[in-house]
Amino acid sequence: MQHTITGTTMPVLQIGLDAGETIIAEPGEFAWMTGNIALNTTTQTAGTRGLFGAIGRALSGGGLFMTEYTAQGGPGLVAFAAKVPGSIHQLDVPAGHSYMIHKHGFLCATPGVQLTTGFQRQLGAGMFGGNGFIMQRLQGPCSAFVELGGESVVYDLRPGETIQVHPGHIGMFQETVNFDIVLLRGVKNMFFGGDGLYVARLTGPGKVWLQSMTMPNLAHALAPYLGHETVSASPTQIGGAAVAGSILGDIFRS
Repeated sequence: MQHTITGTTMPVLQIGLDAGETIIAEPGEFAWMTGNIALNTTTQTAGTRGLFGAIGRALSGGGLFMTEYTAQGGPGLVAFAAKVPGSIHQLDVPAGHSYMIHKHGFLCATPGVQLTTGFQRQLGAGMFGGNGFIMQRLQGPCSAFVELGGESVVYDLRPGETIQVHPGHIGMFQETVNFDIVLLRGVKNMFFGGDGLYVARLTGPGKVWLQSMTMPNLAHALAPYLGHETVSASPTQIGGAAVAGSILGDIFRS
C-alpha cells in the first residue's frame, strides 16, 4: 500500500492498493476510486465480532457499518477527501499501542484496526452534545489516517508536564498521556468568562495533537450566512453564559 496526501486546506488522501490489499473506512467516505475496487459493507470489521461491538463503535462516533475497499485483479486506487478545512495525519500503530482521537477524526485504516469507545464523560453534556464528550480509541496493528480540523499543533509532553485545553480543540493523543475533564476554576470564570464550564487536562508523557478549528466554531461562523437570525452567543459562551442566564432568570421569576 502506498499513499499520497495532496493539497493544503482541503487535502485529499489517495491510497494505492496492490491486488488483494484492503483499506477500511466508514460507508460513503470515498471521493473517487478505480473501477477494480470492490466494496464490502459489514459490521464485522475494525475490531468487532458481533452486534454489540458494532453498536459500541457507533456510540463512540464511528459507524455501525464499515466498508472494506479491496483491489481486485491488479493495482487500484481509492481517494478520501477532507470533510472540513484541516489536515490528514498518517499513524503507524503497532500491536499493543493505541491513540485517542476525537469523535469524528477516523478517516480510514488497514485491516487490523480496532475502533472502540476510549473516553466518555457526561458532565456538561449540553456543551459537548447529547452524548457528552466522547473520544475514540484507535488500536493496531495497522496504518491509520486521522483528519483534524484547521491547523494542527503538536506537543510532546514530558513526564508530569500538563497542558489544559478546551475539549473541542483536542485532536488526538497517545494513550500514554493521562487525560481528564476538570471544572474551570473560579465561579466568575465558569459563568461569565465565555470559555465554558470544563477544560481538558492532559499530562505527559506522550504526544498530543491539537486542532485549531472545531465544528461548533465553524457552525457559529457560518450561521449568519444560512438564512437564520444572527447568533447572539458564541459556542464557548453557551456553556457558561447560558447557565448563568438560567440562574438569573429563576431568581427574577421567584
